[in-house]
Amino acid sequence: MDVVELRDFYQTPLGLSAKRKIVHVLRQRFVANPQDMILGLGFAHPYLDDIAPENSISLSFMMARQGVIHWPLGQKNRSALIDENDLPLLESTADHVVVIHGLELAETPLEMLQEIWRVLAPQGKLYLVVPNRRGLWAASDASPFGSGQPFSRQQIAQLLKEARFSTNWWQEALVMPPLTAPSMLKIAPAAEALGRRFGSRFSGVIIVEAVKQVYAFSSGKRVRRLLPRFRPLLLPRPAGGSTAKTE
Repeated sequence: MDVVELRDFYQTPLGLSAKRKIVHVLRQRFVANPQDMILGLGFAHPYLDDIAPENSISLSFMMARQGVIHWPLGQKNRSALIDENDLPLLESTADHVVVIHGLELAETPLEMLQEIWRVLAPQGKLYLVVPNRRGLWAASDASPFGSGQPFSRQQIAQLLKEARFSTNWWQEALVMPPLTAPSMLKIAPAAEALGRRFGSRFSGVIIVEAVKQVYAFSSGKRVRRLLPRFRPLLLPRPAGGSTAKTE
């Protein structure tokens, strides 16, 4: 999905319902101090609107193959079109990184995580929201969570370990199938709570909190894979909803 489809999904009843459930889980762990730098990567800004404190410094980086839209609406732009393996930030800049609709779409997930490690401050926290390979959402075209490569807990844990992150906490969300019937959306909150209580191996997404570890730091500089330069096909306007796609 590109940014237009992602934006449109989060304006539908199913998208709004999914966002509320994921935000509810993220708020259990996400705590930012005043003036913390929060980076959203992928298509995270609908979530940053709900979890980032007003006095924090927040940026939304969107991946080249998705495109970019102006964010936040009605304010100075704080979004950018980026290469996920070459983030335009100095080392140890971000205090928190929130990745949604990102890791499963990356060509090289490990390189993406290594680049996130570079820009995170020591003991900085990474929050990943990825499709669960066991879940029905990953097998459905009704939502963006059916795009890209889904993951199991074991796969995510191995990637985080190789990228020098320590896993702190796991949780699942989107226990209900991605059904759009109004009657199903009404019972979704109760079903979500019940599903988490009795086990959610088949949930739609896996949410993980990980911490940057520096004890395994190597003095050798990582050699980045050379990627083709990307360029916008359409120049974005500052108004919300305009997009720039890439090739």
